[in-house]
This record gives sequence, C-alpha cells and structure tokens, in this order.
Amino acid sequence: MKSIGISVGAALLALTVGCSNTADGVRRDSEIAADRTAEAASSSADAMGGALETASVKAAIIADDRVSASDINVDTDEPSKTVTLNGAVQTDAQKRIAGEIATAKASGYTIVNNLAVRP
Repeated sequence: MKSIGISVGAALLALTVGCSNTADGVRRDSEIAADRTAEAASSSADAMGGALETASVKAAIIADDRVSASDINVDTDEPSKTVTLNGAVQTDAQKRIAGEIATAKASGYTIVNNLAVRP
C-alpha cells in the first residue's frame, strides 16, 4: 500500500511540474505573439502614415499650375521621415517649386529632390 501511495505522489508531482512547464510555455508563447502583433500594428501604422503623406504631397504638386506633375513620383519612408521626389520636370524652376511644395506639405520630413530636368 505504501508503494502505491508513493507512486501516486510521484505521478502527481510529475503532473504538477508538467503543467507548470506547460503554463510557462503558454505564457512565453503569448508574450511572443503579443510582441509580434505590436510590431505588425506599428508597421501597418507606418505604412498608412507614409501613404497619407505621399498622397498629400502628390495632390499638392498636381494642384499647383506652376509644375507639370505628370512625370513626378512621390515616395515616403515613414520610419525615416523622408519624402523622395523622383521623375522629371521641364525646368529648374519646376524642380525647385516641387521641392518647396513637398517641404510645405510634409512638415517634419526630410525632402530628397531627385527630379531630373528634361526640357
């Protein structure tokens, strides 16, 4: 009878330790999942913020009659807070004006004006 009691006690101890390890594993897995979810949400927010900034700058350039915006591409890198103008314009003045518009619309962003002048 004594050996049955010891066997049952050992089994309960093993079960308790196993459950504890499982609970720790579940907790760690939950923490990892929460971290990954937060990272994904942050990345999505950055992408949305960048898309809004891009649209705002592009719309302002299109609306300005002094600049031919048909060959201008606006890209925004939200994590680095950088707006980049790529493409071509007809004059140096249009390049300068497009840069000024981007600077005014994208307050707090670095503007990289890669526009080429092609008359």
